[in-house]
Amino acid sequence: MAITRMMPFNANQQRTLLSEVGSATAVYENRHELGHMMEHFSPRASDAVAGMDAEVARCEEELAYARAHKIKVLAIHDEVNYPARLRQCTDAPLILFQLGNVDLNARRIISVVGTRRCTERGRDLCNRLAEDLARLQPGTLVVSGLAYGIDIAAHRAALANGLPTVGVLAHGLDEIYPRLHRQTAIEMLDQGGLLTEFMSHTKIEKLNFVQRNRIVAGLSDATIVVESALRGGSLITAELANDYSREVFAFPGRTTDVASAGCLHLVRRNQAHLITSAKDLLDDLGWEAAAQPDGQGVMSFASEEGPAVSPEEQSILSALRSSGGDLSVSDLIVKTALPAARLTSFLLPLEMNGMVKKLAGNRYHLLVK
Repeated sequence: MAITRMMPFNANQQRTLLSEVGSATAVYENRHELGHMMEHFSPRASDAVAGMDAEVARCEEELAYARAHKIKVLAIHDEVNYPARLRQCTDAPLILFQLGNVDLNARRIISVVGTRRCTERGRDLCNRLAEDLARLQPGTLVVSGLAYGIDIAAHRAALANGLPTVGVLAHGLDEIYPRLHRQTAIEMLDQGGLLTEFMSHTKIEKLNFVQRNRIVAGLSDATIVVESALRGGSLITAELANDYSREVFAFPGRTTDVASAGCLHLVRRNQAHLITSAKDLLDDLGWEAAAQPDGQGVMSFASEEGPAVSPEEQSILSALRSSGGDLSVSDLIVKTALPAARLTSFLLPLEMNGMVKKLAGNRYHLLVK
């Protein structure tokens, strides 16, 4: 936690430091010698690390605050609770603060983003998306930023349709911004939660909102842009999602609609897939629809021999089997031809079903024949 305080807005450098020194404990123990130990370490960074004691004291206060308010502190090396999808991103935060009990490693996670000046059509698209997801893929976790417009519409639509939803904040968990969304945030604690990388009493600044967009993009399998102007945070989030090799989708609009200009821009530049419904989303992601009460849709059953596996999951098992049982994530990407984000979304259920086991060094071991 102290490392994040010493190097704010530079998550890449934070992770590099941890990787090269070995652990946060080692960084602290060698705080006065790091400038000599690491040639590429700048004098400014060396001075910041040498003054780590003051930050440690502040972090101890934060831990006490977290315990008092039942806030979970998730470290990046926490293999159980830290979001695995986000960990794959080179600029993932070292520490996250979580309120609520939602599983940040849920099987299906989408991020829904868009303009703060959304139209009634945009709100309707959020409602239809959540309603269809609840029917076709119940349990899908909906992530957004609790901001005005599409963000809050996505959260409220998820709540109304029984889907878990997480708000990623650009400040600490000691307050809610905007205050108008406080009641929705409280409701989300029982059906999702709140997440942030910022400590309590963090000043609300514009740069924080840009920084939090990478968490919104990195948490999920796919980012969906509902409405967006040609400039704005939602296009930044979409760009980040593309950089992370995650799928990006956008709802179209009329060419004269200002609120859809950003969506059309993404589609035109092949930076997003065009979708018109949740079914389009599921088809493009290869997510099999759940059984419907009227018998429509496709249902997956677990056979007596074990859990049913999708074709993608079978390709992962086959790749492991043909390679002696152990492969790195990089090798699995090559052998299965699955994008990194999709590969992760299939590895998680295989791991939960006891079919594979994650090893050190981002490798996976086959547990079934």
